[in-house]
Amino acid sequence: MLGVGIGLVLLVILGFVVLLVGWGILTYNALVALRNQLQNAWAQIDVQLKRRYDLIPNLVETVKDYMQYEQEVLTRVTEARAAAVSAQGPAAQARAENALTGALRQLFAVVENYPQLKANENVMRLQEELTGTENRIAFARQFYNDAVMRFNTRLQTFPTNIIAGMLGFTAQEFFATDDDAEREPVKVDLR
Repeated sequence: MLGVGIGLVLLVILGFVVLLVGWGILTYNALVALRNQLQNAWAQIDVQLKRRYDLIPNLVETVKDYMQYEQEVLTRVTEARAAAVSAQGPAAQARAENALTGALRQLFAVVENYPQLKANENVMRLQEELTGTENRIAFARQFYNDAVMRFNTRLQTFPTNIIAGMLGFTAQEFFATDDDAEREPVKVDLR
């Protein structure tokens, strides 16, 4: 009778261990899947940013002959592009991209003051392509931030946080604006 009781206790303990190991495996796999989704989301941002970086030199080259007195604006766009290309990590990338967006907005505002540029087919096409790319970037940012939110939420909830901590999973940064000045509209002074 005592042997049956010990066997039952061992069976219950073994069942508990199997459940615990199974839960650990499922949790780990879920975290890996979320991390991979997060990396894919970042790659999608990267693709759109590369497209944007490729379009900007074409735009600058097309408008520079018309904008003889606006070299400072063109220089700012070029410098902001260079900073964005070399930025590392979501926070630095977000700051650099926001600066580049501001520089491009200023360039577009200046282009509006040049009738021959507004009518130039190449400038119009490049502006349309950049606008479309900006929309894709906005969507990719939103997708990335949603993926970060899902990953971080999963990482921080109990009891997943125990497995995540043991296996070295860490919270990820959002791709967001962190400066209120960057949310302000661009002011152009053409005096």
